[in-house]
Amino acid sequence: MASYVKHGVAFLFILAVLSTPAASVYTLTDSGGLGARFDGVGGLSGGGATSRLLVSYPEPYRSQILDYLFKPNFGAALQILKVEIGGDAQSTDGSEPSHMHSAADRNYTRGYEWWLMREAKKRNPAVRLYALPWAFPGWVGGGEPYPNPGLTAAYVTSWILGAKTVHNLTIDYVGIWNEKEYDVTYIKTLRKTLDDSGLGHVRIVAADGHWLRISEDILADPELAKVVDIIGAHYPGTNSIPMARQTGKTLWASEDYSTFNDPTGASCWARILNQNYVNGHMTSTIAWNLIASYYDNLPYHRDGLMTANQPWSGHYEVSDPIWATAHTTHFTSPGWQYLKGVGHLDGGGSYVALTDGKEGLTIVIEAMTHQYSQCVRPLLPPYEVKPGQAATFQLGGAFENITRLHVWYSKLIGDRTVHFQSQDDKIVSGGKFSMEVAENCLYTLTTVKEAPPKIYPKSPASAPFPLPYKDKFDGPADSSEAPYFADQTGVFELYVNESSSDHSHTLRQNITERPIVWCNDADSTISVIGDYNWSNVTVSCDLMVESGGGAFVAARVDRGGCGVSQARGVFFWLLEDDANNWAVSSDIDRNDILGQGKVNATIVGQWHKLSIFAKGDSIAGSLNGKVLFDITDVELPSKKGFAAIGTLGLQKVQFDNFSVDKAK
Repeated sequence: MASYVKHGVAFLFILAVLSTPAASVYTLTDSGGLGARFDGVGGLSGGGATSRLLVSYPEPYRSQILDYLFKPNFGAALQILKVEIGGDAQSTDGSEPSHMHSAADRNYTRGYEWWLMREAKKRNPAVRLYALPWAFPGWVGGGEPYPNPGLTAAYVTSWILGAKTVHNLTIDYVGIWNEKEYDVTYIKTLRKTLDDSGLGHVRIVAADGHWLRISEDILADPELAKVVDIIGAHYPGTNSIPMARQTGKTLWASEDYSTFNDPTGASCWARILNQNYVNGHMTSTIAWNLIASYYDNLPYHRDGLMTANQPWSGHYEVSDPIWATAHTTHFTSPGWQYLKGVGHLDGGGSYVALTDGKEGLTIVIEAMTHQYSQCVRPLLPPYEVKPGQAATFQLGGAFENITRLHVWYSKLIGDRTVHFQSQDDKIVSGGKFSMEVAENCLYTLTTVKEAPPKIYPKSPASAPFPLPYKDKFDGPADSSEAPYFADQTGVFELYVNESSSDHSHTLRQNITERPIVWCNDADSTISVIGDYNWSNVTVSCDLMVESGGGAFVAARVDRGGCGVSQARGVFFWLLEDDANNWAVSSDIDRNDILGQGKVNATIVGQWHKLSIFAKGDSIAGSLNGKVLFDITDVELPSKKGFAAIGTLGLQKVQFDNFSVDKAK
C-alpha cells in the first residue's frame, strides 16, 4: 500500500509538471540595430477649454496639480504638452481666445495656455511644446482658413513668435487644422513662412486626422514630403496603415485616449501607450485631454489624465492614468530608442523595450484584458489575455551583462489595486530572467534607479459651488478671463472701462465677427458658471450694450460644448428692439418665448441691472429693480443647469456685479 501511494504521488507530480505551460521566451537585444526614436508621451490642453478651471485654483493646490502633470519623476512626468491656438470659437468644452481678434489686434497674454506652457517648462525645461488650431478668427478667411494661405500662415506664425518674444517659449511642433480638411498649398506656405521668420526648428505635424489622405499626398508630392516632418493621426486604434509607413515619416498618435479616467480608462491608456508602437510604429502618444479642468456636465467629463474642476474648494483627484503614464515617462526620455524585438505576449498583452544607447534599458509590459481596457474610440476587436502568464526575457548585446532590474508594478483592476509601486529587484542571471505576468497589471523593469515619489497629502474635500457667489470683475487674475466663467460661444475678457467710475472693471464680450468654427457655435454668445444641478436660483448682473443688439442673464442652462446652440434654460433678454425690448425665453435661440414687452428705457450705452428668478415652475424677472414678468405654473424644458450671461449676437457688451444665490 505504501509503495502504491508513493508511486501515485510521483505520477501526479510528473503530470503536474508536464501540464504546466512552458514560459514563452522573448529576446531583447541591440544586436542588429535599434528600432525607432522614442518621441515622448504627452497631454493636450485645448480642443477646447479643457484646462479652463485650473488657472483659478488657489495655492498650494494649483502647484501640486502642475507637479503631478509635469514634474519629472513625480506623477505623469509628461514629455510633450500640446495646446490649442485659440480661435475665438467653441472647440469641444468651450471657446479659447485668439491672440488676434482682428487683423490689427495682437495680444499674447489672452487665455491660459501661455501660463500653462510656462508652468510646464518651469518644472521640466525639456518638455516639448506642440501647438494646433481648432478654429480661426473670421478675418483670416471666408468660412475656412485657406483662401489666402499666406495670411493664415502669417497668423499661425505670429502666435509662435509671440510665444517666444513675450513668454520665452520655444514651440517645437505645429499642426494644420484639427480634424479638418487641409490645403497642400497652405502647408507649403506655412513651412516657408516659418523659415522666413527664423523658425526653421519648428517641425510640421500633419494632418491631425486620418492616415490615408496625407499619406497619399506625401507619396505623390515630393515638395510636400519635404515640408511635413511627422504624420499625426487621431484615435488610430493602435494601428497605422502601410502607406503611412511607406512615407518614411515619423508617425504619431497626435490625439488619443479620450476616456473616463477611472481604472478602465487607465487600462486603455496603458494598453495604447505600448501597442501604438508595437502595432502601428507610432513613437509618440498624446492624450486628450491633459486634465479634466472643466465642469462635469460639459461634454466628455473627466476624460483627462486627472481631474481638477473645483477651484473653489481646492479639491482635485490624482486619477489612475497618471500612474499608468509614469510607468513609461519616469524611465525614458525623448531620444531613447525602441528595441526591434518588441511585440505581443503569447498569452495576450504586449511589451516594449527602450534604451538610451548607453546600456540603459527600460521594459514596459502590460496585460490589459479586453473587458477592462476599452477606450471611448475606436471599437476594440475581441482578444484574450491569459491569467498568470509565464514569461522569460533573454537579454543580449549591450544588455547581456545586466545583473538586476528595478521593478515597478500597478494592478489597475479588481480588489486591492496598486498604483506604481516599487517591488524587489528582478535578478538577471546569464542575461535571463523570468516572471509571471498577471492580467490587468502593468510592469516596468529598468536599469534606471528611482526612489518612490513622495506624493502630496490628499487634497481638500470636494464641495459644491459656493452660494451666494458674487464677482465685480475687479480682482487680480492670472488670465484674461474671470474666475469660474466658461465661455461656450464668444470670448468674455476682463476689461478696464475708463469711461465709467461706477463700472471701471468689467467683463466684456469682445468678438464682433463670426469665427471660422470647428463645430456648431450658437448665434448668441454665452459664458456659463456654477453648478449644473442648480434649480432654484436668482441670477443678477449689470450690463451695458455698447452699440446695438442685446444681452441676457440666464438660469438652468442645460448644456454647453458643441451642442450649445440647442441650449435650454430660462433666458432673460434686454434687446435693442422697437417693438419689444425685453423678452424671456426657454432657449438660447429665442424660438420659445415665454413673455415679452417694452419698457421706457434707453438700451444702448446705458447700464442696467437684470435679475432672473427661477424656483420650481415659477420664474420672474426684473429690470433695475422693477418686475417685468412673474410667471407661475410654467412648463420649462430645463429643470436645472448652469447660470450664464451672454449677448444676442456678436456684439460688444460689458457685464459687472454678477451674482447668483439660492432663490428665496
